[in-house]
Amino acid sequence: MNNRTCIHCEDTFNLHSQLKQRVGGRINECPDCVVELQTEIKETIRAVSSGDGKMACIQILKFNNEDDADLYRKGWDQWSGWNNQRSGSVHDVAFTKIGENSGNDTRGNL
Repeated sequence: MNNRTCIHCEDTFNLHSQLKQRVGGRINECPDCVVELQTEIKETIRAVSSGDGKMACIQILKFNNEDDADLYRKGWDQWSGWNNQRSGSVHDVAFTKIGENSGNDTRGNL
């Protein structure tokens, strides 16, 4: 049941292979056709958290591609922490904020 036939090239492929999971695509497209035809339409979304107040701030961000998301996450991990200013590569990466759950200060103010 894990083997499917590709609608483009008619090759048989394993639906649950690591390569298929990584490249994505439709359920009836082999990984090679997904890469060659660029049919993957998934959005690259990451969540980042900081320790603001009693409750951590969580931001959900959408990136143009996996490389931008990985670069942002690497910069975030390097520069996050108490009283660290966000600098370096995090400002050089384009993203769209999808959602945010802001933390509060120690007095309970927003």
